[in-house]
This record gives sequence, C-alpha cells and structure tokens, in this order.
Amino acid sequence: MIWIEGVLVSRGEGGVYGERMLSGHRVWDPYRSKLSAYYYRGGERDLLPGSKVLYLGAAHGTTVSHVSDYVEVVYAVENAYTPMRDLLAVAARRKNIIPLFADATDPACYAPLVEQVDLLFQDVAHPDQARIARRHVPFLARGGTALVVIKARSVDARKDPADVVAGACGELEGSGLRVDRVLWLEPYHRDHAVLECLRDDTPPQGSAQKGR
Repeated sequence: MIWIEGVLVSRGEGGVYGERMLSGHRVWDPYRSKLSAYYYRGGERDLLPGSKVLYLGAAHGTTVSHVSDYVEVVYAVENAYTPMRDLLAVAARRKNIIPLFADATDPACYAPLVEQVDLLFQDVAHPDQARIARRHVPFLARGGTALVVIKARSVDARKDPADVVAGACGELEGSGLRVDRVLWLEPYHRDHAVLECLRDDTPPQGSAQKGR
C-alpha cells in the first residue's frame, strides 16, 4: 500500500468523486471507505499488482476505483440501479473494472463471468453476511484472502455488535474459510468489523485480534 506522510493514497486519475490529491496521488479517505479504514486499523492484506479482486457491494464505485489503481482487475458486483449507474461511469474511465449488475446472494448468476480471484472483499448490508461469504469460497484461489465486512446493525440491531461478529465467525467454520483475525473499524465506521479470512489450505499467519 502507498502511504504519504501517514495518509493512504492510490495512483490513478483523480476527480472520481471529488477526492483530494496529495503529491499526485488520490487520497483514500477511511471515513468513506471500509477498505481504507481496514488499512488504517492495521490490516496487512495488501492490494498487489497483478492481483484479481472480486468486490461484493461495489455501490457507486468510489472504493472500487481506488482498488483498481492497485490491482490487475476488479469484478465489481452491485444490484441497485442508482449506484450501478455511477459505477458504470467509473468503469468507463478505468478499463480494469468489470461491473456486474447482480445480487451477491445469488453468485451462480455471475459465476461464468468471473475467474478465480486472489482477494474477495465483501461489503454488503444484509442479515446473512456470513452465508454470502460462504457461497463465494469457490471464487477464491488457493492462498487467497477474503475480507468480510460485518455490519453488525444490519445483521441484528438488537444484539451487541461483538456478539454478532462472534456469531459470524462461528458461521464461517467449515466453510473453506478460516477467520485469521478481526479488526474493528472504529473510529471510522461504528459497529463495523472486518473478518480477515484465509482459505483453509493457506498456512496460518497468526490469530491475534485487534480490540475495539
């Protein structure tokens, strides 16, 4: 990842959503992006040149545009009309973004269009976030990583967020993913956590959790 004076940035043409520029780089605001917040909170799964990414919940394409500055290709899944319109405009300026107008709860509809990827990033507001992640394990290449954003209030607004996240970790057991650690995204995003997951055939790299 590229940091300039403690600020996360990406290379690429600016003016996608009014983002600031710093030394010719696009500033990647952690308050507007869960993935950026993950890196500010100590996330170590870097975006690498040559990598292929499947992004679930692409929305308007702001974070997707930063990801595309780092990697070879991004398959961006979104199922709402207005965000998809904006995502298409972003993709028109960046030839390595493949927008897919589809529902992440039904991956069979886009499976023929997506190759195996090195990174799965999931940012969907849905009560079955763990189940969605389980259904996408076949898309992840050996040695790949899944970063699953758990929006606790979208799962169950009545429960303690820590209990919701613990439940999601339990649901992923036996799925083909192993939760390596949990990163809470405060102060950037309240009651959100990222489950840093590895394919089960990936050698362990520690299991420490970072507290809230």
